[in-house]
Amino acid sequence: MPTSQYPLPSGFSRSTTSEEALGNADLTGKLAIVTGGYAGLGLETVRVLSGAGASIIVPARDTEKAKAALKDLPRIEIHSFDLSNPASINAFGREFAASHRPLDLFIGNAGIMATPRAHDDRGFERQFATNHLGHFQLAAWLWPALKRSGNARVVALSSGAHRFSAIDFDDPNYQRRPYDAWKSYGQSKTANALFALELDRRGAEHGVRAFSVHPGSIRTELTRYVSDADMEAIGFRDADGNIPSHIAALFKTIEQGAATTVWCATSRQLDGMGGVYCEDCDIAEALPADTTELRGVMPWAMDEEAAARLWTLSEKLLGISFE
Repeated sequence: MPTSQYPLPSGFSRSTTSEEALGNADLTGKLAIVTGGYAGLGLETVRVLSGAGASIIVPARDTEKAKAALKDLPRIEIHSFDLSNPASINAFGREFAASHRPLDLFIGNAGIMATPRAHDDRGFERQFATNHLGHFQLAAWLWPALKRSGNARVVALSSGAHRFSAIDFDDPNYQRRPYDAWKSYGQSKTANALFALELDRRGAEHGVRAFSVHPGSIRTELTRYVSDADMEAIGFRDADGNIPSHIAALFKTIEQGAATTVWCATSRQLDGMGGVYCEDCDIAEALPADTTELRGVMPWAMDEEAAARLWTLSEKLLGISFE
């Protein structure tokens, strides 16, 4: 049975830090893979997991930057990897699979946001391809290792921006409809949530549980493509360029932003659970589609039928199968 999309409550809050979310968890002997684990939220996640004893593999597009950022942390492996390059994903996946190691944690943290219109050589829209399909392809390589663990967790970084768009199954890659950078981003974040929902359904019997996470609003490198005009368009800036007070109150520090990821990856409160969208170190509340609240999860990001349909579409687009 799927876990109810309703707060526990956990006892934590939006101000909880990653260290507080970790608590006294001991990850000695555990192996984790964290994409984007050398900057922003990913780096904080790796720092905290490493401090708890985990060994961590960080796939990195910029290996020199990764080495500099992670040089003081123990038990770190850095591998060349580009989430937007299918050949790079296959090379990394093949190398890891050949090690026959069990994998206890897979955190899909890397991503891009509100980028200009672009398609890859396969015709896939850039945000959908990077944020969803790239992680889906990598997860297929990691699937045997996750099952080998017998007690693995997968955490997919979604976003409150999932409210901008459900999956357009008729044209997911913007080949016919006009491109909208924010709706494209929203679609990719809905895809992350649906990926976790379906992965959990398939993985529960193997001891693999999956969660999607809204980290909150944090100033990181993810906003590199976002102009002031873009921020004004979504209500995060007023006409004078100022952040409205109700929006400013939503922003978190990086330590607070990584907390829900760490909680989903390690908390005993979630033992036996999975397939839920989480925020502020708790399971988020399911809200109706017409809500104006900037919290909770929309119906289209919890739709089991849509999750199964997206899984089938993703396998078809990539020409792969988890089985």
